[in-house]
Amino acid sequence: MARDPVDTALETYRAKRRFGETKEPQGGAANGAAGSRYLIQKHDATRLHYDFRLELNGVLLSWAVAKGPSYRTGDKRLAVRTEDHPLEYGDFEGTIPKGNYGGGTVMLWDTGHWRPVGDPEEGLKKGKLAFILEGERLHGHWALVRMRPRPKEKRENWLLLKEKDEYANTEEDLLKDNLTSVVSGRKMEDIARGADIWESSRKTAALPAFTEPALATLVEAPPQGKNWAFEIKYDGYRALIAADGKAVRIYTRSGLDWTEKFAGIAEAVAKLNLRGALLDSEIVVVDKAGRTDFGALVAALEDQKTPLSCFVFDLLAEAGEDWRGKPLGDRQARLQELLGKPARNAPVQLSEVFTGDGAKLLATACAHQLEGILAKRVDRPYRAGRHQEWLKIKCGHAQEFIVIGFAASDKHRPFASLAMALREGDTLRYAGRVGSGYSEETLVQLAAWRDAHKAKAPPCEVPAPMRRGVTWVTPELVAQVEFGGWTPDGHIRHGRFQGLREDKPVAEVVPEMPKPSKPPKPDLSGHRLTHPDRVLYPEAGITKAEVAEYLAAAAPHMFPYMKDRFISFVRTPDGIEGQKFFQRHLSAGFGPDWIGAEDTNPKGKSETYVYAAKPSALLDAAQMGVLEFHLWGSRRDAVEKPDRIVFDLDPDPSVEFSAVKEAALRLRAVLDALGLQSLPLLTGGKGVHVVVPIQRQQEWPAVKAFAAALSARIAADAPEKFTDTMSKAKRTGKIFIDHFRNERGSTAIAPYSPRARASAAVAWPVSWAGLEHVEAADAMTIP
Repeated sequence: MARDPVDTALETYRAKRRFGETKEPQGGAANGAAGSRYLIQKHDATRLHYDFRLELNGVLLSWAVAKGPSYRTGDKRLAVRTEDHPLEYGDFEGTIPKGNYGGGTVMLWDTGHWRPVGDPEEGLKKGKLAFILEGERLHGHWALVRMRPRPKEKRENWLLLKEKDEYANTEEDLLKDNLTSVVSGRKMEDIARGADIWESSRKTAALPAFTEPALATLVEAPPQGKNWAFEIKYDGYRALIAADGKAVRIYTRSGLDWTEKFAGIAEAVAKLNLRGALLDSEIVVVDKAGRTDFGALVAALEDQKTPLSCFVFDLLAEAGEDWRGKPLGDRQARLQELLGKPARNAPVQLSEVFTGDGAKLLATACAHQLEGILAKRVDRPYRAGRHQEWLKIKCGHAQEFIVIGFAASDKHRPFASLAMALREGDTLRYAGRVGSGYSEETLVQLAAWRDAHKAKAPPCEVPAPMRRGVTWVTPELVAQVEFGGWTPDGHIRHGRFQGLREDKPVAEVVPEMPKPSKPPKPDLSGHRLTHPDRVLYPEAGITKAEVAEYLAAAAPHMFPYMKDRFISFVRTPDGIEGQKFFQRHLSAGFGPDWIGAEDTNPKGKSETYVYAAKPSALLDAAQMGVLEFHLWGSRRDAVEKPDRIVFDLDPDPSVEFSAVKEAALRLRAVLDALGLQSLPLLTGGKGVHVVVPIQRQQEWPAVKAFAAALSARIAADAPEKFTDTMSKAKRTGKIFIDHFRNERGSTAIAPYSPRARASAAVAWPVSWAGLEHVEAADAMTIP
């Protein structure tokens, strides 16, 4: 009986491996389906190299590329032909145990498909294999060329070459710009620390270490769409639980070990006999009505008598395997398998997941006087920090505040109310008083703390009427407060004390203002979108399809600003970590909704610029990899007469955003005195644009001179804070008032435009009142 050709091709591969010690795949017979898979595995073995693999005839043809691929056409990268590998090998990312062939860390650096140019088998025989790559990172025409062998040389040396095409590039450094896995988003050191190890028998899983938790962003209303799942929001302490058999550690959201405080929960988790698990959860006290109560939880931790409950909602690791890179839906399914269906009164419960109409769930939660709901993207990995893949929608107002003072009581109580503050940048802002919600025991305990922590003066500016009768203290205590809303001057309205937050540091206590809810996902049918799953923002995990969905939703709001204006673009076809193009002219592929129009400047020079004919033009731009839209300051029917003035407040990196907001308000006051209305725009970068709409009466030279003169006046009034010159040396520690956008042909970022920045921020217009509550210029992001 004839041997399978795949078995023959894999003889060398199998001979080099000890399959009793490593579980690298041995590889089987071909499944009969012709494939075209391509991949590169970054491999830190004896020497760091890149394993370049092409699927052909049921195996992966393999070359070890010492210096990795390059988009520069002049670079000739040595590629040593190695043994063919089984197809299953192309799915691995992790570590091969030391002492085995190829021992070391392996990362999936690129994946995709390849198309041969000509007959690939004939190319292999003749020593030139030409092909086209369609990967996440590599694209276009490439070639492998066999070198003439030297005398007695055993290895087969080839050269990996980039051929000339639209992807060839002399600027981009592929390897330095792409340090993470296209599958998991991890770096090599992250993979090396993980436990994806091909070995025949795993050792006992260790107790997982604390990791920074994911945090939800407060929004006004639940999102819509099939990719969202919902949970009840609990009013308790966030807890990350590490468990391996009887060994259990419980950490707060900031990494404090509170295992002893939550001893009952730790004992209950130990009985589950989990193996190397890391769980994300909330520990609460549930009242008779089924509601969670933070105040009751604080009291329970004091008396150690009231039973606690733990609601588990996420799985970060299990049996040595890191689950953070997997979609939430997969993590929740595995969590259900691990916990099963606990008894109704069991201390450890699985948090229930709801699908469907989030607005109805929120209404039900609020009707039952619950705190609110959470919305999470089921198709996304677990990401530490605050982002918009996890959202929270509250039934009322509740958040943490910093205690800065105690107001005296005239009713023989230890104190009447607490003076509160919030952090904004490096400073504190007074936030009002809270006078209810204190038990007699709490009043006595807090008064004793006050007497030991008195301060001579408040740590921030406090209105004079609010200073009378107040004993100031060092800003160390964090209190959770339920309240009815905010007064116009940003103070607490109808506040009620709920308890102290021992798990949250003072530095994290900032205003929680709900972000505007995003519209439902639009229908993209009828619009061509290639490579929809290409990740354009690696850090945020946002794909080309999601950018297109955002632009489709933003188009009705964005187009009125764009209408009849010439537009410049920033294009990033391969994402923000790839090559960027600044484009002012029309090119092939933009579709019929983008129009080229000739413009002749006052000196008689003519150029053809581009403008959008209708809102759907934004979807054509998404297909072309456009992320940023920059607008001229005048419209096409009167190019020489601008209809707006833009002042760009651009801070030095050392300047806090609170100072930028103060500068914007200062500029607004000057403009108001001149009878000019203005509007703030968050740039999505570091600063704020103050935009002044004007009648189309003056021409560019006059507008340019006015903007320069006003900027110079403000800089002269406060030279320690502002500069109106471009000199980098003169901008240290200051805000640059950039008035140079006010001349013919200059542009400014369009409202609602995405920015080509790691956070996936967007430029966002706000009201002057709203600006006071914004934490950063890049606060708004693509959802």
